[in-house]
Amino acid sequence: MLPIEVILGAGSRPVDLNNLFIGGADPGEGVRRAERAGFPRNCCSWTKGIFDIVISHGIKKVVGVTGGDCSNTIALMETLEDAGVEVIPFAFPHAPDRDELTREVERLAGRLGYAMGAAHDQYEALAAVRQDLAEIDRLTWEENRITGSENHDYLLAASDMGGGDADGFAERVDGFLTEAKARKPSPPETRLGLLGVPPVFSGLFDFLTERGAGIVYDEIPRQFAMVSGAPDLISAYAEYTYPYGVWARLKDIKKEVKKRGIVGVINYVQSFCYRHIEDALIRRHLDVPVLTLEGDRPGPLSAQAGLRLECFLEMLGRRRSRL
Repeated sequence: MLPIEVILGAGSRPVDLNNLFIGGADPGEGVRRAERAGFPRNCCSWTKGIFDIVISHGIKKVVGVTGGDCSNTIALMETLEDAGVEVIPFAFPHAPDRDELTREVERLAGRLGYAMGAAHDQYEALAAVRQDLAEIDRLTWEENRITGSENHDYLLAASDMGGGDADGFAERVDGFLTEAKARKPSPPETRLGLLGVPPVFSGLFDFLTERGAGIVYDEIPRQFAMVSGAPDLISAYAEYTYPYGVWARLKDIKKEVKKRGIVGVINYVQSFCYRHIEDALIRRHLDVPVLTLEGDRPGPLSAQAGLRLECFLEMLGRRRSRL
């Protein structure tokens, strides 16, 4: 995710290609088409899916995050350039330095041909919907009126404000909140956190719910939703932990695990992703059990993954019974 306020301020519509890919009718076929176009088998399925989405949808302009996100982005941008797509780089600084971040955001605004003031105005305009997203998150973990799956879908959609229609997205969020607040609380027996990028496979939330477990902290979608209420655009993207490495993430994860009464976390890692290396640090520095769950290609949750999840839940149940 990058500062969508810059794109909105330029009068354009931001579309998160990850969401467009995984929400398609057959994302697995998109991966296979990218492989037929020359992408290697041992390359992240998200990267291949993004390539296919750009080509198949005829998208002509793409902003690629070359710093603080996927290590494949530069090569992907070169491949898209060769296919006639205009690519615009955006790089988060190595650390959340306000001056460096401001220069990068201004550079992006310049490439899109307008002044920075419009981006700041857009940040203020999105404050209300982000407050509502914060309430969705609170109702998930504190009042247990919203499921982990619903939380995931709404917070993840905030990466591009529901496909670039910010006003329409705000209306949907408001309507959902009204309905959710009238529900009776339904607390899960086992309170879990989900770390890492959104899983490429489907069925995880339903699988957990059927076994009395619930995700009450969804790390990356919550970051996408920017629910901290930062006073300005630069502060918000300086507080955004995803681009700044594992230590920034761990600080936020530890705080939320304690606050939300989480007894174990699932750390999702994507096959062939460099972030897989950070799994050892996450395991070492968290005080709750961690299950590392790896995904490769789009599709339903595998039987092997299901078995590992069941064993993890049984282990957490035994720990809880001893307390």
